[in-house]
Amino acid sequence: MRRREFIAGLGGAVAWPFAALAQSRPPLVLMWLGGSADDAESQRRRQAIRAALQQLGWIDSRNIRLEFRFSTDAAQSRAVASEIAAIAPDVIVAATAPVLAVAHRQTKTIPIVFMQVTDPVSDGFVASLSRPGGNVTGFTIFEHSFAGKWLEMLKEVVPTMTRVAVVQNPDHPAWNAYVRAIQQVASGMNVEVTPTPASGPAELEAGLAAFGRTPNGGVILLPSPVVTTNRDLIAATALRHRQPSIYVVRAYPESGGLMSYGVDTADLIRGVAGYVDRILKGAKPGELPVQAASKFEMVFNLKTAKELGITVPATMLGRADDVIE
Repeated sequence: MRRREFIAGLGGAVAWPFAALAQSRPPLVLMWLGGSADDAESQRRRQAIRAALQQLGWIDSRNIRLEFRFSTDAAQSRAVASEIAAIAPDVIVAATAPVLAVAHRQTKTIPIVFMQVTDPVSDGFVASLSRPGGNVTGFTIFEHSFAGKWLEMLKEVVPTMTRVAVVQNPDHPAWNAYVRAIQQVASGMNVEVTPTPASGPAELEAGLAAFGRTPNGGVILLPSPVVTTNRDLIAATALRHRQPSIYVVRAYPESGGLMSYGVDTADLIRGVAGYVDRILKGAKPGELPVQAASKFEMVFNLKTAKELGITVPATMLGRADDVIE
């Protein structure tokens, strides 16, 4: 997928108070990330955001203040949203679609930059990709049809797979579109698709165990803070039930899952930092075009493949960005 650049819009309806940053306090940026604060992937993203902003001249606790919040479910998101008025951030970075939905309902004036949203137009966050309007802009990770690639890749690794569980948090707004894309690809492969909703660790484990009672199954884990946070549990459960599985971030095979294919998060964060920088210097979010991610990575865990009795095709290993042995 190549980066889609759009021509900026001609006007925004809201004026932003950042023309003069020589205020009594440094600007405050609220980094609202999915996952939990102590999760290794969350810590990696936190460090990457700090580093990306520092490259642009923004140093935390010196000329900018960064506050981080984390949420994996609706209750935690509501709790963070209730803080926004008291925190009074100058910019909000919303990592995921569920987080963005709550933040967008909470404020129509504070600039919001999102970083992991699939279809911001259909979800009502922006008017268009080229001219977002309002107070929201950011970076999409891929189109819903991208989900079909996960099935194609899993089938290429495991040609005998005839069934696939599609695991996702049912509260995620992109759930149905992802499943439809996978079903469309599956129809031409003679693969049966089993939607498996799970909003917490107990449901995740039970769903994978139930699906694993029948052989020749694989697992597609759709993007969700619930999945990211519980990836160790998912990887162990999938391995116990002999289920090859694929997820969107490299942290999953690092935790023992079979493979991942998705956006290069570090590259995405650099783009988000660039938009935060421009907004703090006076740019209007509604005039910054929504951009598509441009770098993707494929990662395999060969130790897990061996335990599953799978030989990853050499052609796929040749395309991989990283191999964990």
